Parts: sequence; structure tokens; C-alpha cells
Amino acid sequence: MKVLMIGDAVGRPGRSAVKAVLPGLRKELKLDFVVANGENVAGGYGITPDTADELLGAGVDVITTGNHIWDKEEIFPVLDQGGRVLRPMNYPPTTPGKGHVLVDGVLVVNLIGRVFVGTWDCPFRAMDGLLSGLAKKPKVILVDLHAEATSEKMAMGWYLDGRVSAVVGTHTHVPTADGRIFPKGTAYVTDLGMCGAVNSVIGSEVDDVLKRFLDQMPQRLRVAGKGPACFNSVLLDIDDATGKARSVSRVDRLLG
Repeated sequence: MKVLMIGDAVGRPGRSAVKAVLPGLRKELKLDFVVANGENVAGGYGITPDTADELLGAGVDVITTGNHIWDKEEIFPVLDQGGRVLRPMNYPPTTPGKGHVLVDGVLVVNLIGRVFVGTWDCPFRAMDGLLSGLAKKPKVILVDLHAEATSEKMAMGWYLDGRVSAVVGTHTHVPTADGRIFPKGTAYVTDLGMCGAVNSVIGSEVDDVLKRFLDQMPQRLRVAGKGPACFNSVLLDIDDATGKARSVSRVDRLLG
């Protein structure tokens, strides 16, 4: 099974990059399944039904999110429909939506980290609860851990080694070059990167970010929209008979 995991899509440039690149990649790489993180896809903060439909229409099978999932209230009813847009599983169970979905035999799980991010429920225990509660465990299980700390992401990779097919990190918007397969067959990469403007600070206007750092004053960060865009992702080759990963490799594109 060929699976593509796409990094955080940021605003219109991110959506445009996915729509420009993904349809061709599905054919070129003979992709069977695609997951993308869409928590910044609507103006850099949150996701709306329309922006979710743009990603799904471009060929994304499941959309994961993170700490910005609550920024656009109009997505709440979509989350409650139990479809292909996820919120982190270790949020309180009373929040809208759910953190995992089974699509075409593939279980996609969305988690959020706690180090430097927030005081959510433990993502490690949340995964234990999910895996132990499955009546029939799917062979292919993909985990998006939306987290800041490299150590937390890597620890999750080791913790789930042999129990899931892949653990990939999102949130920092910076692609990492540490893709590997752990000893028991789980693919891992610390961060997928992003889809968005290259001439930016992780997708935001440079001047807005500099003003926040220099003045220490509240500053709304606008999505950077000029110049070239990047498309960051990772390709996983997974044995669908065993659920173990065969290979992990970066698939990055520059547009414009």
C-alpha cells in the first residue's frame, strides 16, 4: 500500500499547493491513500466546511488537525457527523467530533502532544485505550501526532513500534530528514513540514512575526501569500498484509 502523509496546509497558498500537486502525485506514485493536516487551512487558523471540501476534492482521503481545530465554529457540525475530518483523540470526549476513523480498511488516528502545547489528556494512554478496545484491529494504522517537542514525537514512535504502521509528526511546519523504520516495523518522521508560502515564517507574513518577537505585543499573524509555495509530504510503503512499513521517503515540491 502506498500512503502519502501531507504536512500542515496553511491558508490559500497551502490549499492551492495541494490542489496543484496531489492529483498528479496520485497517478505518478500510484497512491492508495492520502492523509493531510488541515488545521491551518482556513486563513491560517482552523478549518471550515468549504476548505475541508477543497482538500477532499483534491484527493485527500482523511484530514487531521490539531490545536487550531476550534478556531472556526462552523466546522463543529462537520466534526459531529463522524466523517473524514478529525480532531485530536485526546481532547475531552465531550468536545465535537472524534479522533480516529476507519476508511477503506485504514485506521487514521489524530493525537495532540502536551509538551509546550497544552494540558490535554495523555496521548500515550489514549492510544493504549484505542488499541486495546478495538474488536478487530486493522492491519494499517496511521498516527498523526500534532506536537511541538521532538522528544515527545520520537517517544511516541518508539512506544507504538510494532503496534501501528506509522507515526508522523505535524505542527512545527518544518520538514525533518529523520524518516526511518523502527525495529518492529513502524515508520516514523518527526515532522512532515507544511504546504504554504516559502517566503514566510512557517506560513505567516514575515513582518507580522518579527513585530511580535521585537515588540512583545499581540499581533495577528496573516497568511503569507506572495512568491513560491512548497508542498511537503512523506511517502510510506506499507505491507497491507502485515501492516509493517517497508520504506519511508520525503516527497517535497516547489511551486512558482
